[in-house]
Amino acid sequence: MGSALPLGDPAPLDGLLPGSAAELSHGHPFGVYLHVPFCRVRCGYCDFNTYTSSELRGVKQVDYAGQAVLEVGLAADVLTRSGIDERPVSTVFFGGGTPTLLPSAQLVQMLRSVDDAWGLALGAEVTTEANPDSVDARYLVELAAAGFTRVSFGMQSAVPHVLKTLDRTHDPERVPEVVQWARDAGLQVSVDLIYGTPGESLGDWERSLDAALAMQPDHLSAYALIVEQGTKLARQIRSGVYPVPDDDLEADMYELADARLSSAGYEWYEVSNWARSASAAPATPNADALTGPATPTSEFRSRHNLAYWQGHDWWGIGPGAHSHVGGTRWWNVKHPAAYAERILSGHSPAAGRETPDGESREIERVLLLARIRSGLPIATLAAEARQQIAGLIADGLIDGRAALRGSVELTLRGRLLADAVVRRLT
Repeated sequence: MGSALPLGDPAPLDGLLPGSAAELSHGHPFGVYLHVPFCRVRCGYCDFNTYTSSELRGVKQVDYAGQAVLEVGLAADVLTRSGIDERPVSTVFFGGGTPTLLPSAQLVQMLRSVDDAWGLALGAEVTTEANPDSVDARYLVELAAAGFTRVSFGMQSAVPHVLKTLDRTHDPERVPEVVQWARDAGLQVSVDLIYGTPGESLGDWERSLDAALAMQPDHLSAYALIVEQGTKLARQIRSGVYPVPDDDLEADMYELADARLSSAGYEWYEVSNWARSASAAPATPNADALTGPATPTSEFRSRHNLAYWQGHDWWGIGPGAHSHVGGTRWWNVKHPAAYAERILSGHSPAAGRETPDGESREIERVLLLARIRSGLPIATLAAEARQQIAGLIADGLIDGRAALRGSVELTLRGRLLADAVVRRLT
């Protein structure tokens, strides 16, 4: 049911933000994350804050959209009363869980509440995650007609025994079909993959990459499997059912992914994310009507996730959702029952919050921006950190030409050792 919430200060029941938030939020774009905490089954590796029907303690899934709408209204009121500048929403992201377990009308209801509260910026990016077996062609058309622009499919693997280890229940043969349905609806398509599953060979991973590339998605994410304590997979590894993931094999898998994706016309823009160039992207039949003219390469990146890495403001709606506005962070109560109780009583669902000091914010800024291609200006680093640049170039961890242009850009080796780079810069 998800990892424990972080420690922090008590959050006020009215949700009001400290006075510093108004000043620090000025000029930052604003996004909204909507967490839908429901899944049909729990995947063995998953540590997200999600719940199957047997874990809901009497909460009804059908009531959730209305509760989320109430939090949107509370959020708009809190920002106004906290003196935060009004801003249209640049990005909206529905994550989970499986947002598309809800009827499309309920996702549309939540999106419209965001638009009513703040307005959607011109060209706003609106994404939902989806499992391949949770949507059909009509569902995707209904989302596109309501203003969704993007769908991210949890493919994870094309290899049946890998999916079985991960407890993924979808048929890998269905993924190309749902990707085509999304494209026919005029939606941009992202595909998520996981590598390093116990028992997965380099050949298995290559098969998954080939299957993903054959679908020509606009965007592709490839994440190394993290075995989280408390999960079913962690227990299986501890008891010897599956072997411990091999770090060297995972490095080989990452290098293979980067080589295959680069040769297919994708550019990495964050350590685990690649976007297709606009010139190579397949045309969508409804592109002019739904998404405007052809977009530049950068528009196939996940702008919502970039907002996290760039330290922008966002409000997280739903159980366990995290928010960040004007340097203040907070997180909601985890269980849907506790969340519903707070929301229906008119109280903020926030369980705790924190306002990191300047040193902590700087460490976080470097940690996040270093992962983005050319995202960390050298001139903004402390003097001691700038003295590390020559050594990082010599060690093959950052690109020397990018450094001459004034930016930290990780090499392939640097991406594999990103944490070590950050430690030397902080």
